Amino acid sequence: QVQLVESGGGLVQAGGSLKLACVGSGRRFSPYTMGWFRQAPGKEREFVGASNWSGTSTYYADSVKGRFTISRDNAKNTVYLQMNSLKPEDTAVYYCAADRGPLRIGLYDYDYWGQGTQVTVSS
Repeated sequence: QVQLVESGGGLVQAGGSLKLACVGSGRRFSPYTMGWFRQAPGKEREFVGASNWSGTSTYYADSVKGRFTISRDNAKNTVYLQMNSLKPEDTAVYYCAADRGPLRIGLYDYDYWGQGTQVTVSS
């Protein structure tokens, strides 16, 4: 089992930045692909981005490409989501998730989930 806890959410104005963190515990962090997803009110949870186990390969949804960056520090069991140039449509609960497989973007590919952290972007 892997337990994941997100932090760093909050209220920010459009154009601003936030950095989310996700700390894992329970098992060694490094073998897992780590993904970020988000869910806005009334919408389905969607893929934001993911990093392979070493951080050498990342993939992003088109809606965040060029604005969001995923990084990870396996020694600290932590993955980060740096969010720049935030827009009101980025408002959502952000979740990190761990996948025992290769880098994938499907919601149901991920085995472990955090509880989420709220990000609100005001216009």
